[in-house]
Amino acid sequence: MSTETHKVMEMFAGKVGEEYLDNLNGAWKQLLDRPHDPQGWVDAITEYQKTSMEFWSGILTGQTSTQSSPANGDRRFIAEEWSESPVFNYIKESYLIASNMLNKLVANAPLDERSQAKLEFYTQQYIDALSPTNFAATNPEVIQQAIETKGQSLIDGLQNLLGDLEKGRITMTDESAFTLGENLAVTEGAVVFENEIMQLIQYKPLTEKVAERPTLIVPPCINKFYILDLQPGNSFVRYAVEQGQTVFLISWVNAEKEQSHLSWDNYVGDGVLKAVEVAKQISGASKVNAVSWCVGGTILASALGVMTARKDTSVASATFLTTLTNFEDPGDLGVFIDEAQVSKLVQQVRSEGVLNGKNLSTTFNMLRSNDLIWSYVVNNYLKGQAPAPFDILYWNSDPTNLPAEMYTYYITNMYLENKLCQPNGLEVCGEKVDLSKIKTPCYFLSCIEDHIAPWKSTFQGAETFPNHEFVLGASGHIAGVINPAAKNRRNYWLGGESGKGSDHWLETAERQDGSWWPHWSEWLKKRAGKQVDAPQTLGNDSFQAIEPAPGRYVKKRIN
Repeated sequence: MSTETHKVMEMFAGKVGEEYLDNLNGAWKQLLDRPHDPQGWVDAITEYQKTSMEFWSGILTGQTSTQSSPANGDRRFIAEEWSESPVFNYIKESYLIASNMLNKLVANAPLDERSQAKLEFYTQQYIDALSPTNFAATNPEVIQQAIETKGQSLIDGLQNLLGDLEKGRITMTDESAFTLGENLAVTEGAVVFENEIMQLIQYKPLTEKVAERPTLIVPPCINKFYILDLQPGNSFVRYAVEQGQTVFLISWVNAEKEQSHLSWDNYVGDGVLKAVEVAKQISGASKVNAVSWCVGGTILASALGVMTARKDTSVASATFLTTLTNFEDPGDLGVFIDEAQVSKLVQQVRSEGVLNGKNLSTTFNMLRSNDLIWSYVVNNYLKGQAPAPFDILYWNSDPTNLPAEMYTYYITNMYLENKLCQPNGLEVCGEKVDLSKIKTPCYFLSCIEDHIAPWKSTFQGAETFPNHEFVLGASGHIAGVINPAAKNRRNYWLGGESGKGSDHWLETAERQDGSWWPHWSEWLKKRAGKQVDAPQTLGNDSFQAIEPAPGRYVKKRIN
């Protein structure tokens, strides 16, 4: 890998980037140190030589030869020059042929499943980093742009690179185009309670009548809540309010080193349980409906386990959006999870007091490095283009820190030891947690292309809950959830036969066109109680409005 490319990876990845090549080298060393049958290697190299000869034969006979094709969804080589120009076709084909050989070599490795996954992942990262599209001299689009602009694109690209070096992260969108409270997170409301770990927002009703039971949203704490309240046209929060729900939402703290002591118990007790209590007191209802996303759902599941042990029935229903409660197969994130890596990370996090949100964000970006890293290297630095405004990418570039105590507990007990799904495997807030005893009606929404919370794993976790409905949406972790009903896009599946595994469920499920939001809204209405007059003020005498939504906590950015 060139020095420039290595620097780019280090800049984007921080601590992750510094260990990138170490992980790759370690994975290959583990492979080479083990005895194995060489036939798989011989076959891969023989196929490489055969494919290369066929490619060269086409060139020598004056024919444009294509021996390899990019994977589905790979848009790096869509420009006509990659196929029509003999020089760039040769560069592309040589790269793809060599890439296929490397992937087949590692596919035949005699390693255990976890080591195999790590080897394949880091080899693919290496292959992606060395793509000819990532270098000015071997990318025809970059060369053409430089000619057309008389070199100005290269100057602009250098300025973009210097700006990002100063920031220490890649610029994915026009960040000047968005301001929280002005064109993002604009649903009207007020902070009605706050403590060290969270602010609680209550949103202003948009209907004359509202459901008796309020809706409490528990967003992920590894990202900011406004993914659920982007712009009015794609705001889940606004949609819920428009459906006649009184909505409360937790805005988690963006932790500093001084808050390293905040624990999983704090997130459950001082976070979810306290929010339930406040929402009940303000609304006057005896129960609330809870909605959660990703790690917010893992926290909510822990809270429900505590409430079940205490015979507290304050939650009438629980919605889990792309949530893992069984971490046996964490999907692509599994390459970062083993005792050695977790031990090293825990040591670092304890030393710094927090898990740095930038490093965590880069970990997720690496799972889709061509889309979320290298495409920006090409567009921003090689072509000198400014990224377009995009609200989801603005949110993606606005990460949060996690307290050392909380993150250490989470990574160890969930990902490494998978204790949450084990009956009485965890003690939270002084109570043994057994998810199988939770009788609360639950709605599980997963997404078929989710690479962060794989749907088959979320399905396995959902089956632990005795009273649940499982719905599978199209697309991935973000786009599958933020799928506004008004746009009526994509599709979802429901009604499959439970108890016989995820594959059987999907085979027997019914496909529905459009967004899952209306289906969820109807499901929730059955558990929302009678209709009552909408409140005229936010908060009450005991919990008065502190400041307008979205509040201070969400506006705090990592420098």
